[in-house]
Amino acid sequence: MLPATLTSPKVTGKLSLMSAEFFRSPLHDRHVALGAKFAPFGGWEMPLEYAGGGVLREHAAVREAAGVFDVSHLGKARVRGAGAARFVNSCLTNDLDRIQPGKAQYTLCCDPSGGVVDDLIAYLYGPDDVFLIPNAANTAEVVRRLAAAAPEPITVTDLHRDFAVLAVQGPRSAAVLTELGLPTDHDYMSFTGATLNGAGLVVCRTGYTGEHGYELVVPWDAAATVWDAVIAAGVRPCGLGARDTLRTEMGYPLHGQELSLEISPVQARSGWAVGWNKPAFWGRDALLAEKAAGPRRQLRGLEVTGRGIPRGHMPVLAGDTPVGETTSGTFSPTKKVGIALALIDTAAGLADGDLVQIDIRGRRTEARLVKPPFVQPSVR
Repeated sequence: MLPATLTSPKVTGKLSLMSAEFFRSPLHDRHVALGAKFAPFGGWEMPLEYAGGGVLREHAAVREAAGVFDVSHLGKARVRGAGAARFVNSCLTNDLDRIQPGKAQYTLCCDPSGGVVDDLIAYLYGPDDVFLIPNAANTAEVVRRLAAAAPEPITVTDLHRDFAVLAVQGPRSAAVLTELGLPTDHDYMSFTGATLNGAGLVVCRTGYTGEHGYELVVPWDAAATVWDAVIAAGVRPCGLGARDTLRTEMGYPLHGQELSLEISPVQARSGWAVGWNKPAFWGRDALLAEKAAGPRRQLRGLEVTGRGIPRGHMPVLAGDTPVGETTSGTFSPTKKVGIALALIDTAAGLADGDLVQIDIRGRRTEARLVKPPFVQPSVR
């Protein structure tokens, strides 16, 4: 059962639209006041960066001190009823039996073909209650698939716009939240209920930056109260631009780029999030077969040794032979070089340390194959 601090009030008329296509977070006015530049992401209009900061300063704040991200676009769903955890475990790839109530787990929702519908975090409250945080664009599909498969009396409820999520990340994140009276000493991938200025919330030791950090799951109406307290504590607001450079430095996948219906967990080197010995999960037969045969391509890291900044969907060549394609690419603010993730053909026989070329808008740039992360993580 969800603790009293994480009730799910019905929200009506609180979501304005940028257009007929984009939703806004409950903190949109706060972002406007901070001079945010906005961009569409997963059907939402979200802050890309803020005035007076920019991606480089926001990135540095998270690596060196603390930053806060509004990631309220992330989905939220709850699976409840007798045997809910057992049901979820029979659908998603990772093994919920490996964790106890109060713990969270990274997992995947796969198609029978082995492709990835979404990657998400499952919060185990108990045998009859699992809270899920999928990606924004995929929430409705994850909920649809689970609801269609759920036996009575299990219910699957889409809570996408009932809760906001604030990610406080960086080496000073624990000190800041402790000053605000929030719990911070729980283990990585665990969560606990708390209150801040009268607002109930859940403090999760999770994140997407490679730094020590927390994600605060807050009722929609309380988001501004919690955001204001975190900003007043001296934490720099950070946009999705810095979030992308931070996660790329860690080699973390982004659904739609490193994971998709066409890119399996085996290809994406995400097999660690698959309970291979479980008797059932969606896509099990296809993934076991691919694992046994060996994937035709696998995700690798590329560090540019020449000039140029790679982006996604750029050809990778060994000599004149195409051997793959980048999935994500950026300038690493920490290493001061271009970096990329790429799907490389296994038949090419390339090893870490080998040199390849990335075709950056018609100009070949040399890069070295490396094993991510590009920067040493400090998650602990």
